[in-house]
Amino acid sequence: MASFSIPLTGLEADSTALNTIANNLANMNTTAFKSQTADFANLFFQEIGASGSGDPMQVGAGVHVDATETDFTQGTLSATGNASDVALNGNGFFVAENNGTQLYTRDGDFTLASNGSLITQDGFSVMGYPAANGVVNTDSPIVPITIPVGSVLQPQATGNFGMTANLDASSATNTAFPAQITLYDSLGVAHSATVTYTKTANNTWSYSVALPAGDFSGAATTVSGSMSFDQNGNLTSITPQNGQQETVGTAPGDVSSIAVGFPGLSDGAANLQMKWNLLGANGQPTITQVSQTSAVSATTQDGYASGQYESFSIAGDGTVSASFSNGQQLAVGQLAVANVTNEQGLQALADGNYATTLASGNAILGQAGSAGLGTVQDGALEGSNVNISAEFSDLIVAQRAFEANSKSITTFDTITQETIEMIH
Repeated sequence: MASFSIPLTGLEADSTALNTIANNLANMNTTAFKSQTADFANLFFQEIGASGSGDPMQVGAGVHVDATETDFTQGTLSATGNASDVALNGNGFFVAENNGTQLYTRDGDFTLASNGSLITQDGFSVMGYPAANGVVNTDSPIVPITIPVGSVLQPQATGNFGMTANLDASSATNTAFPAQITLYDSLGVAHSATVTYTKTANNTWSYSVALPAGDFSGAATTVSGSMSFDQNGNLTSITPQNGQQETVGTAPGDVSSIAVGFPGLSDGAANLQMKWNLLGANGQPTITQVSQTSAVSATTQDGYASGQYESFSIAGDGTVSASFSNGQQLAVGQLAVANVTNEQGLQALADGNYATTLASGNAILGQAGSAGLGTVQDGALEGSNVNISAEFSDLIVAQRAFEANSKSITTFDTITQETIEMIH
């Protein structure tokens, strides 16, 4: 009988709504949980005739749950201070892999496995772009992110060094100004090099680069020469030892560095072969000559000793960098961020994971902060987006609807009973 079947559809739909609300409230504190709403739609109508004007007379058949819609708006981000906790500030999903199957999640409550792999709390691998020698390759297929826990960063010999300095133009001839800079060989051993500037004439200074006695043997390469400055104190040219004068600059034929080499290092390391860079990032010389006390304001060099792994951090673009005891940071990967055309088409799985479907479309991978994808916030987690006030309001509405449908059934039951008694 329709009198019973129609309110029964209402009870079933209301039960689904109540279950949905209960699930939302149960996950109020679940990391990155996305609340859901049960959407209702009426069932087909039965035509029982037509009015005198020809208008159809129809009777409804009840209600059903037409869809469960997920609210993918972002939850509140809370700082945790834990480097393995990450949150997405904006659109997208982190990518995880379980036995070759890719899953997508907003839950950045990651942890480190014993082998250094970055994994989800389910043990799934967190995926990202690989890095080689500190350079991330975003054109490569994504791979599990691995942190070099317990590893030692091999030393790097100095290949380039520079010095930002001023030479006092008012100094007397033959005035020497020594400056120190630490260089590293291929074994990571530090060498305290001395660059000595000596005024030989107005606007002209000689230079020499020396290592401590006994640090090397053999003939050093281009470790002395002279520098010339213009009337404004700008470095204009250099004349290496036994060489020709060369213009310093960026134009074709100009020089921007001096080759310096020390062979036969006493510790058995490879020969030191370096470039003394004379220009800064702006293309201007870093050595000047004005009437001010000679001084070095900064030195740069790209060598370092070996270092033990200490920690890791994740930048806003998802780049994962390991820090070592020698002060160096090395990029070891970059978290991949994915998005789909239709988020509502994603299949919700346990533990905050989602799988793509035909309705959602394939996941499109990218880097955080690009192509409309959100940025990564390290040391933070995204909270649930459940609104308790709205859920309680919906709970009351669903409860009243359930009670109304229940009342319809009891009313029809009473009418049926009275009809049966009339017959008897």
